[in-house]
Amino acid sequence: MYDVVIVGGGPAGLTAAIYALRAGKTVLVIEKAGFGGQIAYSPKVENIPGTILISGAAFAEKLTEQAMELGADVELETVTAIEKKGDIFHISTEDGAAFEGKTVILALGVKHRMLGLPGEEELIGKGISFCAVCDGAFYEGQDTAMIGGGNSALQEALLLSEVCNHVTVVQNLATFTGEKKLADALMKKDNVTVYFSTLVDAYLTDGQELTGLRIRNDITGETKELKVDGAFLAVGLMPENDPFAQFADLNDWGYFDSGEDCTTKTPGLFVAGDCRSKRIRQVTTAAGDGAVAAMAACRYLD
Repeated sequence: MYDVVIVGGGPAGLTAAIYALRAGKTVLVIEKAGFGGQIAYSPKVENIPGTILISGAAFAEKLTEQAMELGADVELETVTAIEKKGDIFHISTEDGAAFEGKTVILALGVKHRMLGLPGEEELIGKGISFCAVCDGAFYEGQDTAMIGGGNSALQEALLLSEVCNHVTVVQNLATFTGEKKLADALMKKDNVTVYFSTLVDAYLTDGQELTGLRIRNDITGETKELKVDGAFLAVGLMPENDPFAQFADLNDWGYFDSGEDCTTKTPGLFVAGDCRSKRIRQVTTAAGDGAVAAMAACRYLD
């Protein structure tokens, strides 16, 4: 039996663990994939106060080490169900494990959004990737495409430009939505071509692996086929909150409809981080949520 069970091991969940542990509570953090969340895939992070530059992976490692050093128990499991019996939460996982907690903090984060094109799922790992840090080296000296125009897409395209022969950036809007500094740096690259107001219409394959993209200008309707060895998607993120909707209301976009206090309609259950309805989703706002949710859980316990 734990005082606080945290589902999700990103910046929100791990910060919540740190604050709860420092308040003298017993804490379990359950993470389904890898500790650190989305930030672990960022090659360079320059917006954490007090840190000029750090890789997302290094930051995630430090955060995890800090929580474990303070006494957090951690489990790599996928939570499939939560049930509340009386004042106790019962948490079940995909592998059949079961845990109990007096409070629960859902820090579920978000998952990669996809284009929804035919054959997309089957091409993941066979030409379609989401992380240039993880997979960029596989395409050294080859031609790749980056689909998206936000900060993540720009950072990853810059990273790919250092190892790939050529990088094509496909952005559905007329401009980039990421930071001007990143956009300017990318546009200076000799081996980068950018298509604005352009959509990906189809993936081209040899029957098994990706061989190219068919793109279409959203204004003129003109189509073109590009030969690429790999395509990286950075077209946004989406929550996975539906399994827990009975405990916390969802808004129209599937995010937990909770305010800055991180509370829900269920006493003892709190939400934190990118899975919560909010305007700004950054590592600092996730960490802020984690602190707020942990303190709310401690008040509930006390």
